[in-house]
Amino acid sequence: MGRVSATFPKVTGSERGYDVQEVENFLKDARRAYSGDAGADPIDAASIRHMAFSMTKHGYSPQHVDSALERLEDAFAIRERDRALRASGDESWFSDAKSKAEAIVARLERPEGHRFDRVTFLSVGYHPRDVDRLVGRLKGYFSDGRALSIEEVRTSVFRQKRGGYREAQVDLVLDSVVDVMLAVR
Repeated sequence: MGRVSATFPKVTGSERGYDVQEVENFLKDARRAYSGDAGADPIDAASIRHMAFSMTKHGYSPQHVDSALERLEDAFAIRERDRALRASGDESWFSDAKSKAEAIVARLERPEGHRFDRVTFLSVGYHPRDVDRLVGRLKGYFSDGRALSIEEVRTSVFRQKRGGYREAQVDLVLDSVVDVMLAVR
């Protein structure tokens, strides 16, 4: 295997970081996809958001890689939005974003502690108080136009709790929130 350059700082000591080769391969594929290389695997903003790498000793710093992936996701999302606007026009694009936002707001309006399905008491999920705290901020963003950055949504962390909210459901709604925020930038 060829030598890989240090694109990002590496973790030190006993810490684990993202597998260097996986990150480099993904970035190479993303560059090819962004440049329109006909042989490139399709990559879009959503696939970047869901990208996961193995953790290894002497890997890349997750914080640095995650920040770069957020910028990459933004670049792909802007390009996707521009293409969609050219293809179907502003009205269609914003109508789709409005429909997504309305579905999100309907979810957020549910009573506190009951906004998402719960896992069984034997399983752990996201702590409802933590999620509901973020939901309050999201309601302010959607209903009152209060400031909230995409980064704040992307980097939200919730404690775990037995019988908590179902993680996959919360994550899906947060992904939709990011989609809407990117759409209306």
